[in-house]
Amino acid sequence: MCGRFSFAITEKFIEEHYGFSLPDYTPRYNCAPAQMLAVVTDHQPGGFSFLRWGFVPSWAKEISAGSTMINAKAETVSTKPAFRKSLLTKRCLVPADSFYEWSQGSSKIPYRILLKNKPVFSMAGIWSEWQSPENIIISSFAIITTEANAMVGNIHNRMPVIFDNINTERSWLQNNSVEELLSLLQPLDAEKMEMYQVSEKLNFPRNDFPGLHNHAETPGLF
Repeated sequence: MCGRFSFAITEKFIEEHYGFSLPDYTPRYNCAPAQMLAVVTDHQPGGFSFLRWGFVPSWAKEISAGSTMINAKAETVSTKPAFRKSLLTKRCLVPADSFYEWSQGSSKIPYRILLKNKPVFSMAGIWSEWQSPENIIISSFAIITTEANAMVGNIHNRMPVIFDNINTERSWLQNNSVEELLSLLQPLDAEKMEMYQVSEKLNFPRNDFPGLHNHAETPGLF
């Protein structure tokens, strides 16, 4: 799964990668579910939109439905009733410089996972619009996950779908063929990635500061 990530790079890198800036940009070192976060949607591909992390289907009775839908599995996103329509009509890119994962053993050790040679990447996402009882439209998103590659598989069996080039990002936003969209939902090559243990302060969403990117003082599994 993917339950935390960071988006804390220079504005120069953001504009170079996406071709446009993020107004009032604030680095985020501990992006967590239920927060409003920057994404690029297929409906507005020329700029950033802020959506709530935690997919709320349009037919949901309460916004709390999003708390259990922060991720959508690549293997079932085209068939699960909550997600299949959004795969066709509401896709997004979720910008990040890294994501975090915890080891699955008895001691939950947090790790930061990033690309070796790129300061920013996009995770595949889908989004939805939900209308509250007060007639307020709330847009929300889920990150699509796939089976872990060889490196991430050392600590967890799932990882987000990562696009590491602009052509794949464009294909995700612009394509309308289910077969071609699903073909993009593959684990990124482990050789392009690296990871290291970070502080358990990451466990608390209220902690959001540069030190969360630092190597932990106590060695973990590797």
